[in-house]
This record gives sequence, structure tokens and C-alpha cells, in this order.
Amino acid sequence: MREIKIIEQISLDGVIQAPGGRGEDGDYAHGGWTAPFRSAAGAEAVAEAQGRNFDLLLGRRTYDIFAGYWPKAGNSPLANGLNAATKYVATHRPDSLEWGPVGDLGANIMEGVRGVKSKDGPDLIVWGSSTLTRVLLEQGLVDEVVLLVYPVLLGRGKRFFEDSADPRELALVSTKVMSSDVLMNMYRYVGSLRTESSADARG
Repeated sequence: MREIKIIEQISLDGVIQAPGGRGEDGDYAHGGWTAPFRSAAGAEAVAEAQGRNFDLLLGRRTYDIFAGYWPKAGNSPLANGLNAATKYVATHRPDSLEWGPVGDLGANIMEGVRGVKSKDGPDLIVWGSSTLTRVLLEQGLVDEVVLLVYPVLLGRGKRFFEDSADPRELALVSTKVMSSDVLMNMYRYVGSLRTESSADARG
């Protein structure tokens, strides 16, 4: 069975919207907010987190953004890995997917994800795709979450964790400081949130 790994670039206040550059996500005021922190060392760390052999599981918006950039990005471990990966895309217009190779999730997206996950093959990496990631977490289909945490507060924008999200527990596997004070935190999915009252804590 494959594992599903979510990788997100996230601000300290939980925003994940349009990290790449202006124009990627409409008129978001802070597009390009990760750019001042980019480095070769950071790209190497991300490529290492993805692994050498993986497939992609993407929402349609993120797929379109990636398709407009990575085929033209030149030769690098990060670009080569993304371009070579099979792309499974949550879309009702699979015939319009030109950046391949492309896999098929079928008409029922979650059923398709479960089918792909249950088969032998490389792990599935999810980048961005905020709507898709919420559903995957709600359905308990996520095995690992990697958060690239940037030292910025954005205030507004799409958030990884919405107020309506079901409580979940993650276990920290590792943390490392990338260049320019960016943290890479890796978590394993545990399950439903455990709680304890003050009376329980006192024994």
C-alpha cells in the first residue's frame, strides 16, 4: 500500500496561499512571500523530503500552476522528480491534462484516491491543493505531513487548518532548520485528538 505525504509551505499563522509568485492565485496581495527565503540548500532539502521515486496527487488549481512552471524549470533534482512523476489530479476534466504522465482517479475522486493508495507503487506527494488536503485529512488517508514553516505572518489567505476541520493528532518525527530560518517539520498522522481534563492530569 502506498503512503500519502502532504507537503505545504506555510506561514506562522497558517496561510498556504500562492507561495510561488504574483499571479499564481488571482490577485492575492502577498504572492511570492516565500521568494526571499529560497536557496539551493532549501531546494535540496525539499527534494530529499519528496524522495527519489514518487507520484503526485494534486488539486486541479495546483496542477495548473505546476504545469505552467515545472516543465520549463530546467534540470534539477526537484524539477526532474516533479516532471517524471505520474500526476493524479482531482478534476472532472481529465481530458484537459497536458502535463504528464497522468493517472486516472475516475469520477469519484475519494474512491479513486483510495484505489490508487491501495495499490503497489511509489508514495503519493500532495503539494498545495488546500481543498484536497482537507478532505484527505478528514477521511484519514494521510500518513505524513511535512510543513515548511516560514518566519512570516500573512494575516489573510487560504489556510491549511480551517476552523471547521475535525480535531486530529500528529506526532513529530523530525525537524530541521533549512537556510534563512525556514523550518522543515515532519509529522506522522496519529488519529483523532486525545484530550485530558485538569482533574485527569492530577490523577
